[in-house]
Amino acid sequence: MQTAANAYQAYTGPHPTAVEHGAIKSRAEGGTMKALAWFGAQDVRLIDAPIPDVIEDGDVVLKVTGTTICDHGEILAMQKGDILGHEFMGVVDRIGKGVTKLKPGDRVVTSFQIACGKCSYCKRKLSSFCDRTNDSVLQEKMYGQRDAGFFGYSHFTGGYPGGQAEYVRVPFGEVNCLPLPNSVPDEAALYLSDILPTSYHCVVDTGVKEGDTVGIWGLGPIGLCAARWCQLKGAKRIIGIDQVPSRLQMAKERLGIEVVNFAEDKDVVKKLHELVPEGLDCALDCGTFHEPKSLIHKAQKLMMLETDVPETINECLMTVKKMGRVGIIAAYAGFANGVNVGAIMERGIRLIGNGQAPVHLYWEEILNDYLLTGKFDPTFVVTHRVPLEDFAELYHAFDKRPPGVEKVFVETKFSNPASTGYPKLSRVAEWPLK
Repeated sequence: MQTAANAYQAYTGPHPTAVEHGAIKSRAEGGTMKALAWFGAQDVRLIDAPIPDVIEDGDVVLKVTGTTICDHGEILAMQKGDILGHEFMGVVDRIGKGVTKLKPGDRVVTSFQIACGKCSYCKRKLSSFCDRTNDSVLQEKMYGQRDAGFFGYSHFTGGYPGGQAEYVRVPFGEVNCLPLPNSVPDEAALYLSDILPTSYHCVVDTGVKEGDTVGIWGLGPIGLCAARWCQLKGAKRIIGIDQVPSRLQMAKERLGIEVVNFAEDKDVVKKLHELVPEGLDCALDCGTFHEPKSLIHKAQKLMMLETDVPETINECLMTVKKMGRVGIIAAYAGFANGVNVGAIMERGIRLIGNGQAPVHLYWEEILNDYLLTGKFDPTFVVTHRVPLEDFAELYHAFDKRPPGVEKVFVETKFSNPASTGYPKLSRVAEWPLK
């Protein structure tokens, strides 16, 4: 699939954008940094890469002080040597001559999307839908239009080097960097880059309101955070669906929600009908279940007749009440066969593609109204801290979903010591994987 995607993009060429893409511009004085690069589906390596320099007037170059790993499924158009990572924060190292609102030494977090700040979407703070930063003709062909460019997320979203590195270049730096108050620790601030706005967007965009009964498929970091946002929005009842025992336990113990283990209750629809005969008000697909459950979809994926499977979406559709709402924040790549379109129409279900979350729409609200006030404390989802040197090993371990591992703070040589209440440094080799 990677070969076909890259061949198509090479044949069609890039779409014009407002920003320089591609390889890092080396500094005149030279120097290298440690960075994690993709070389294949099961092959990521810590490499020595050039330290990036300013290319355009609006650029900001950061010393990365915190980054993390994300389970985002299958991504098209990866190329060997791509530097990974879309969630990171840091300290400003260099600025372009057009940057006046940031200076070297400023502590900032960066959105995972790259927004220009000037197009019609950016003017509404819909940063993930920026029209001017993604050059992927393949994405336009598959979806009709293009999202914004994303850091470290393949050439399907612009091919920008990511932040799983010691340095990173941020185009349109004043737009895409949020200055941080000293009172917010790095381990909380980092997640303003993605999981906090993404989970919040899912809940808000799907319309969760006071008194609702909500089902959440997937209890990874997004699903767990979505459950907490549902609580803050006044949901009456929340049911989490997953099969990883440590995630189910964490959801029960740390959030106090009900759970369904689909490894035991294989008929999720039947189980939820027993628990909620009248049906869910909202179903949120926050899943990382990209593996098909049924033989028919295993065969279709094997034969490349579909890129994604509809099983979670169909479970959501079958368990919401008439006129219920289904929100999809899970990362689907392309096409799924057998979506229950009849249920959508006949029962008046609102199927909402939440889209990649527009971080800029929410990050100041989350910072000021929830993090600074203590209403949302992300300590429950940050479970481990490891050094950058463990990154390749972390990817291999993460695929096995080790017990008790949710969001991992990855430190670099520029990081501050661990903050009070957050995990101390450990090594992936020390983790139990069973």
